[in-house]
Amino acid sequence: MIREIEKEDFSECAEVIRDSFMTVAETFGFTVENAPGFVAFATNEAKLIQWKDEQHRLIYGYYKDEKLIGCYNLLVNGDECELGSLCVLPEHRHSGIGAVLIDDAIEKAKSINCNIMKLSIVEENTILRKWYETNGFVHTGTKKFDFFPFTCGYMEKEI
Repeated sequence: MIREIEKEDFSECAEVIRDSFMTVAETFGFTVENAPGFVAFATNEAKLIQWKDEQHRLIYGYYKDEKLIGCYNLLVNGDECELGSLCVLPEHRHSGIGAVLIDDAIEKAKSINCNIMKLSIVEENTILRKWYETNGFVHTGTKKFDFFPFTCGYMEKEI
């Protein structure tokens, strides 16, 4: 079941995001020292409060047996939505939950008149890039930031 994440769920949601993205950090050698802004290290309850209260992001979670096991957020900017922090706990991956979350995000975005969904990934994560391409996203470019030890890749999909 997918439902909106409320403030009382923020601590649990932040933990799911950190645990989910930690596998990426471990795979690519990101640490709190070389990538303190990476989502696995920078997401906490205060970050979710900022997303919800200041950025007005919509935050949704996937629950299985009343336990949060995946989530995503949407930042609305006119007729575009940015899909952020889509994740599934490692032990629940490869079961279709990620695709269900994407489909839900697209439906939510359409319902608020978004026509394009954008997202960013660790460009070096070619497996994730291919997964998003399988789900209809198109690679649109890259950018290297000095504060990350990786290249940011950008993707989008007309919805």
